[in-house]
Amino acid sequence: MSASQPKISVFGAGSIGCYVGGRLAAAGADVSFVGRERLATEIAKHGLLLTDYRGADLRISSGDVDYRTDPAGTADAGLILVTVKSGATAEAGKTLAGLARPDAVIVSFQNGVGNAEILREAVPGRNVLAGMVPFNVIRRGPGHFHQGTEGALDVQKDEALAPFLQAFGQAGLPLHQHADLAPVQWAKLLLNLNNAVNALSGQPLKAELSQRDYRRCLALAQQEALDVLGDAVIRPAKLTPLPPSWLPFVLRLPDALFRIIAGRMLAMDPLARSSMLDDLDAGRATEVDWLNGEIVRLAGSGSPAARVNARLVELVHAAEQGGRRNWPGDALLERLQSPR
Repeated sequence: MSASQPKISVFGAGSIGCYVGGRLAAAGADVSFVGRERLATEIAKHGLLLTDYRGADLRISSGDVDYRTDPAGTADAGLILVTVKSGATAEAGKTLAGLARPDAVIVSFQNGVGNAEILREAVPGRNVLAGMVPFNVIRRGPGHFHQGTEGALDVQKDEALAPFLQAFGQAGLPLHQHADLAPVQWAKLLLNLNNAVNALSGQPLKAELSQRDYRRCLALAQQEALDVLGDAVIRPAKLTPLPPSWLPFVLRLPDALFRIIAGRMLAMDPLARSSMLDDLDAGRATEVDWLNGEIVRLAGSGSPAARVNARLVELVHAAEQGGRRNWPGDALLERLQSPR
């Protein structure tokens, strides 16, 4: 690799960070990873294996992976990809404020719609850009990260990204730049409202979405979100072949019809799962407050306009504390439709 090649650092490298950073490293980019001791030990032993639903199979030996637990590994990076959970954004910003180069570009590749602004406040004087990872990544074994759904990386348009565009293109992860990323983020959040339904179902995404009752749960959450966004004069972008306003109708279709339409909308691995389900299985706090909770905040806390999404937040938090999980579709639908 060229000594003049700009360095990229992945800060908070879990599944998404290891996959995106690993693809960049496999294509020859100079990449360092900063994350938890558990993953550092795992990768030091097994290296990285990166696969996707299209058949990609990329291996990086442990000796070629620069994975650290010390945040100081970001100090010489020209581009910092922040992939921490949303609840850790403010703390990540405080850390980066004392480490990042003055000319470093920082991209928030996180769920939700407000993380880039939190980073901007915490890291004054740096160029902080909003970004979005639309695809799903699951862990299939030690050091093995698998992209289970389709999608390309989205990021706020900025000339400072120019030195890094070639690296992302060579990695098969081209950066799609947008003058205004907010409509794209809100559209992704609409789709991610399913994370809570998926987590409560306990099933892979494809199995969950193949069942009409679970889809009707998602349709309730999405229609409610669309109404709240409309009241706030927010227009989500079109990320699928169908306009966002059509999604609740399609989700309510009988299984046979839905399979025909969905097959044309999104390629999905049968084993793909939401990160929220993975978090519940691992006993970690979820990001439900930054997904369904965003709709609740936009509507106003306690507003009946966001009752369904508030109920999903409540049920996921209960599951985090050992409450009910693996809800059958009909039982979850009944709970979401209940006035209390």
